[in-house]
Amino acid sequence: MTDTTHPLTRPSGKAIRVDQDGPVLHVRLNPWEEDDTLGVAVLDDLLLVLDDLHDRPDIRVLTLSSLGTDFCLGADRTEYRAALVADPSGAGLRRIADKAHRLCQALENTHAVTIALLHGRVIGAGLALASFCDLRAGADTCRFRMPEVGVGLPPAWGGAMGRLVSEVGAARVRELMLTCDVFDAATAHRLGLLHRTAPLDRLDEVVDAWTRPLVRRAPEALVLTKRMLAGYARADRTADVSLLDSHLLTASINQPRGPGPSAAG
Repeated sequence: MTDTTHPLTRPSGKAIRVDQDGPVLHVRLNPWEEDDTLGVAVLDDLLLVLDDLHDRPDIRVLTLSSLGTDFCLGADRTEYRAALVADPSGAGLRRIADKAHRLCQALENTHAVTIALLHGRVIGAGLALASFCDLRAGADTCRFRMPEVGVGLPPAWGGAMGRLVSEVGAARVRELMLTCDVFDAATAHRLGLLHRTAPLDRLDEVVDAWTRPLVRRAPEALVLTKRMLAGYARADRTADVSLLDSHLLTASINQPRGPGPSAAG
């Protein structure tokens, strides 16, 4: 089948690329290989695609990957600073953070089975975004990091802390968030952040092995099973405070900072 542009989405053409291959929708970050961060334009385009899926029950699988050197280097902190300069009250920054939360919820709740294909570096918000996909495959050369504490920020992007604790376990997430250690694909696989690893040039084979049976499943059974799994996962997050993430992030960035390193070592 030949890839065609998704007929109902209207992405900017700069932030993401969207192609359809029958019942599979391929969403690719950084189509111009210029910026591997999750800026507002990316959030807007991804939200638009996921919103359009409500009217596209024929889309059974959505893959999320990047055309850049890395899958994602995290949130765009220059936008955070610009938002605070424009509105010192923090309302603008809260809107950006709330948008990230809505995106992750939409990714978790869509009827399509979502598959993340990861390569290069997967940092901060990039790891958070990928964690909300149903299935995750990574190149064996991937490197992961949760650097927020190291740069003086709480891990408050997209409500991902609860999702990561649910997917991986509190003890493991605690160590990675507090130490900001870099870890490799083998470790991510052992922790459950990755379901499969493969050489970069064979990642598509892993995805094909997943999508072929998925598109043959009865649609209602597949959607119901996905939502049951999401429901049980959320049962572990009964004290989820992710709606406060935007306020935590704004308060942290707004507070005066003393001398010290501006980035994690």
